[in-house]
Amino acid sequence: MRLPKTPSHPLPFHGRYLQSIAATPLVPVRLEEDGPTIWCKLEFLNPSGSTKDRIARYMLEKAWRQGLVKPGGHVVEASSGSTSISLALACAQMGLQFTAVMPEGVTGERVTSIKAYGGRVVLSPKEEGILGAIQRAEEEAKATGGFATRQFENPDNPEAHRVGTGQEILAQVPGGLVHGVVSGVGTGGTIVGLYSAFAEAGCPVTAFVARPVTGTSMMDIECCSFSSRVPGVVDGLSRLYREADLGAKVELNVPDEVAVRTARALIRRGFPIGPSSGLNYAAAVMAAKQLGPGAQVVTVFPDRMERYFSTELVRDTE
Repeated sequence: MRLPKTPSHPLPFHGRYLQSIAATPLVPVRLEEDGPTIWCKLEFLNPSGSTKDRIARYMLEKAWRQGLVKPGGHVVEASSGSTSISLALACAQMGLQFTAVMPEGVTGERVTSIKAYGGRVVLSPKEEGILGAIQRAEEEAKATGGFATRQFENPDNPEAHRVGTGQEILAQVPGGLVHGVVSGVGTGGTIVGLYSAFAEAGCPVTAFVARPVTGTSMMDIECCSFSSRVPGVVDGLSRLYREADLGAKVELNVPDEVAVRTARALIRRGFPIGPSSGLNYAAAVMAAKQLGPGAQVVTVFPDRMERYFSTELVRDTE
């Protein structure tokens, strides 16, 4: 019998810690005395401060094993923020070069974080939105011979959550039972991966999609978002989300002022989170009320508040 071929380039070992990160906590949270308890996965405790660390590590490690990424190689992604920060950190750990293509107008904290890890930032015209950034990332990858991670269509994105985050939650939630999973949609990787994990485990789970809205407007100034106050939650952009089987999913519209107010309330409780966490929690409360007493509803707090210091989330608060 012929043995499998030994990889010519084993994964980096010395000084690398991403493979040793422990599971993030799943904690019960109830903001209102008479409100439901929501099980919240504290993804802001990942190394770079967001849940995107999971997909960055998973996509890059798999590409490395397949020979698509080699030592000293170049990685390219189009992202308005968190994914690029996570990839910048992961590339720094793996000795890779990284270029982020981002629409003009993203917060300075995000650009600074990427550059601090040694990444390069290319800003695309704001009026082109994230679609323009995606096109420019493809051109950058072709010109440099780099590996494009393509987060909006790469199946390893939701897979990272199906085999990782989802299994952690099943081991942490009481009885290993989830009735509702709630998340906003950027790439869709989180809700697609988590729903798959719970459904495959036999949970009677419903997927609830949280959408931040401003009045009746669905237009955006950043990354095709429903609301500029909750960046990165987008409409119809991701192939992963469009083509996923989420069963009888339920869409929940959350006024963006409610999302921001909820995020601020969570911060005052000691959770250093961003606006998308407020969106997810507010929608999870709505989902719990729909499912009724006894339902175990899970959501994710995706990222940390530090990347929003220049926004209204924490500005002028007392």
